[in-house]
Amino acid sequence: PPSPVPPLIAPYVPRVKARYHTHREDTAIAGVRTYVYTPASGIAPENRMRVLINLHGGGFHECFPGCAELESIPIAALMRIKVVSLDYREGPQYRFPAASEDVAAVYRQLLKTYRPENIGIYGCSAGGMLTGMSLAWFQKHGLPRPGAAGIFCAGATLASSGFGGDAPYTALPLGEARMPPPPAPPGAKASAPPLGYLTGVDPKDPLVAPASSPAVLAKFPPTLIITGTRGFEYSSAIFTHELLVKAGVDAELHVWEGLFHGFYYNPDVPESRDAYDVMVRFFDRHLGK
Repeated sequence: PPSPVPPLIAPYVPRVKARYHTHREDTAIAGVRTYVYTPASGIAPENRMRVLINLHGGGFHECFPGCAELESIPIAALMRIKVVSLDYREGPQYRFPAASEDVAAVYRQLLKTYRPENIGIYGCSAGGMLTGMSLAWFQKHGLPRPGAAGIFCAGATLASSGFGGDAPYTALPLGEARMPPPPAPPGAKASAPPLGYLTGVDPKDPLVAPASSPAVLAKFPPTLIITGTRGFEYSSAIFTHELLVKAGVDAELHVWEGLFHGFYYNPDVPESRDAYDVMVRFFDRHLGK
C-alpha cells in the first residue's frame, strides 16, 4: 500500500490538484509501480516525443504517492508533458541499490519509445539524491545519458550529518532542518547518515554520492539545482553545483532567499510558481538538444 503522507505536506496535495489539472494513470513499467501524469489540456505537440521521470522525496522510506503528486502535477500541467513518477523500493525493507535498479529498469523501458536526449529526470530531497545516484548508475551499466537532470532540495554529497556542510547547523536556528548527530570521534570511520535505505554504504561511493568522483560528474547531462537558504541541503547543493561547473557540466543553480527544504511543495507560495517556471524552462531548453 502507499506509504503515509507526512502530515506537514498532506494539505498541499488537494490544493495542487485544484490548481493544476492532470490525469493520472496507476500502472507499472518494467515491474515498477508508476503514476503516469498527463496534462488535462493535452500534451503539447513539441512534447509528444519527450518525457520526464520524477523520483519523489521522503527520505527513502515514505511519501508515495503524496510527494509524487506535489512534484509531478505542476510540471506536467505547466509544461504540458508526460511525467512518470516511480514508486521505487525504499527502506527499511529494501537497501541500496534497489532504488537505482528500479530507476534503471524504467529508464531502459522508456528508451524503447523515447530517445535518451528527450528524457529528463528529476526529484526533490531523497528523489534529488536518487537523481544523481541514478545518473551514476546509468554510467556504470552502459546506459545512455538522458537529456537533462534536476537535483532539487538536495545535492550529490553524503556525510554523517546528512548532506554535510554548514547548512544542517546554520539552518536549524532559522527554523529549518533537524539537529544533526554528534560528530564522530577522532579516528572513527565515516559512516552514512541514519537512513535505513543507505545502511552500510560507503559515503564516498560515487554510486551513492556522485560528487565524490569528478569523472562521474563530468558525464552528467545539463543539470538544474534548486535550493533555499534555509534548507538543510543548502551547502550540499551549492558545493555540488561548484563541482559540476568545475567538471565542465552545463549546470544551473537557483537559490531562493529565506525558503526552506522542499518549499515548492506548497503550491500557494508565490516562489513555488517561480520554481516551477524555472524547471519548465530548463527542461524545455535542454530536452532534445
